[in-house]
Amino acid sequence: MKKYTLIISEKPDAANRIATALDDKGRNTRKNSNGVPFFVAKNGDKEIIVASALGHLYTVMSNTKKGKWDYPVFNYQWAPRWMAEKGVLKIRTWIEVLSKLAENAEEFIDACDYDIEGSIIGYSVLKYACNGKEKTAKRMKYSTLTREELRESFTNLLPHLDFALIEAGLTRHEVDWLYGINLSRALTLAAKNSNNMYATLSTGRVQGPTLKYIETREKNIQIFVPTPFWNITAKISIDDHTFELEHEKKVIETKAKANAIIAACKTKEGQINKIDTKEFQQSPPVPFDLGTLQSEAYRLFRYPPIHTSKIAQHLYINALISYPRTSSQKLPSTIGYSTILKKLSRSTLYQKLTQKLLAQPTLKPNEGSKFDPAHPAIYPTGNLPEKVLDTSAKNIYDLIVRRFLAVFSEPALKQRVKISVDIKWNLFFMMGYRTLKEGWMECYRPYVHYEDILLPLLFEGQKVAVKKVNLKDKFSKPPSRYNPQSLLKKMEKEEIGTKATRASTIQTLYERKYVEGEQNMTITDLGFEVADVLKNYCPSVVSSEMTRKLEEKMEQIQLKQETKQKVLADTIENLKTVTEVLKQKQSDIGVQLGQKIKQLRLNEQIIGKCPKCQTGKLVIIRSKKTRKRFIGCTNFFEGKCNTSFPLPQTGKIKPLTKPCKTCGYPIIKILITPKHPWKICLNLDCSTREEK
Repeated sequence: MKKYTLIISEKPDAANRIATALDDKGRNTRKNSNGVPFFVAKNGDKEIIVASALGHLYTVMSNTKKGKWDYPVFNYQWAPRWMAEKGVLKIRTWIEVLSKLAENAEEFIDACDYDIEGSIIGYSVLKYACNGKEKTAKRMKYSTLTREELRESFTNLLPHLDFALIEAGLTRHEVDWLYGINLSRALTLAAKNSNNMYATLSTGRVQGPTLKYIETREKNIQIFVPTPFWNITAKISIDDHTFELEHEKKVIETKAKANAIIAACKTKEGQINKIDTKEFQQSPPVPFDLGTLQSEAYRLFRYPPIHTSKIAQHLYINALISYPRTSSQKLPSTIGYSTILKKLSRSTLYQKLTQKLLAQPTLKPNEGSKFDPAHPAIYPTGNLPEKVLDTSAKNIYDLIVRRFLAVFSEPALKQRVKISVDIKWNLFFMMGYRTLKEGWMECYRPYVHYEDILLPLLFEGQKVAVKKVNLKDKFSKPPSRYNPQSLLKKMEKEEIGTKATRASTIQTLYERKYVEGEQNMTITDLGFEVADVLKNYCPSVVSSEMTRKLEEKMEQIQLKQETKQKVLADTIENLKTVTEVLKQKQSDIGVQLGQKIKQLRLNEQIIGKCPKCQTGKLVIIRSKKTRKRFIGCTNFFEGKCNTSFPLPQTGKIKPLTKPCKTCGYPIIKILITPKHPWKICLNLDCSTREEK
């Protein structure tokens, strides 16, 4: 059989795009074996087969014999995911096909994403599925999936894999696995042994500190005692326009002081004491790294961080943007600023803006301080969508394009006018703003919001009419709860987790029912108990310092200043101490967690108040005879109410807080498919059901 070059990519879509780019005629031949696709391309005299992984094909698992589910666990191995997880049997076939393709290959190239996760995926496939080819394989490094960059990457192959990065990545996976399996088993077994009720509980070296941030914030809110203070404003009239001014002391601590000021200001006339005019420049924003993209997408569209990551990955696979999992805020000139702008000018949405930028003498981006050696900041490739994007993808693509345009634009020029008005020797202030030159704001509309506050022509010494002086009673406010955006920023600031894992860590907290609330994250009773257990029995696990130091050690491994063996040995020693304490306190922990799990399960079954008897609660009940579920009133068991409602037998049921506007009955959301939840009123006679 003719020999060929085997290229391994991370996902099938990427494999398809790589094969098309490398083929001399710009098209590939799609083939498949047992349902596993691969792509054949011709590049000069070379025949190329591009096959893909399916994300991680290999993972860490215990290498002890199956039997008692216990902890601590310190013996492990890397193995195919189908051996470690349920429901992924197709991975077995996938690996078998890759192994078969490797048999007749004469050259191996790793073309997975150039970051820690991509490097591990490629390394694992080459080592295990391709029978030890990781030592001789070459590496493609690229930041976009455009034809030009992929061909250049193939022409200038790196001579070997990025072994230092791989070593750091393997260490992180193994350390996370050790913490995750031991601590999660400790919590789960403690709860199960306490009340014979199984619930998946988890924690880890990143999840633990993240939960602690939310718990600490919630406690600070609960113990917060509002402090009264007073605020004084004045309404004045100038040329038939009314303006509100604020007293120079924004916070007045006592009512007596406030009353004294009010008494002193009893006059119908004031005088403009001073006019301070200042012009200032507002610099353009810096390019997006993944964290700032996630934060901006949440601010503008309320997209959870993990949702933004998935959308950005989709845009990258379709060669519309550069690699998104980057921590860089730098845009090197090698990406071709003017070329990208010329490509974008083909769109009527961006044509006017790009032409204006191209007319500038030079193109210099306003860069941030963050740098990532693997990839530049996120930028559009200049390619326009070949297919109509859905709303979410369209929003993120447009946001990235406009951010890219904005960073090359001139600063905005603004004018601030500060007016001080003397009312009986008390100074009051008002501010006016005017945009003199939009600069970068023109490119970043509609994602930048500003409103000019224009003042009439005024002069110092001018008399003004005082309409009213108001005293306002106020109270200090507690700290605000975290939302996905602010929690992501907190994790970045504390340097825990990675750019690729922070969003999924936040998502896990929701899935474990440790937190709830899409915009204001509230810790649940179960979350409180888990955080309390970790704090009391293994405080190091919720310590940001411990997690931060581990992250530093990962970086040292990458720089060859630390060894994988030393980091793993230290991790195991720490876990031996932690798990010993958890074993000793297992009964106490079980009682503490078991009660909250039981309450959580009960709360999940409650739909709301019975609309007929008004005293019972509607709960989800499963018939002992038919095993079918329905909704019934708790007063049925006392012979007081026979209210019941049918339910579909598939899908997850979630009660909604607001009742039906038409009839007042409870509304439930049925999650049969995650993308298309079905909201329905329980009242069979409700007109909204007929409309549906």
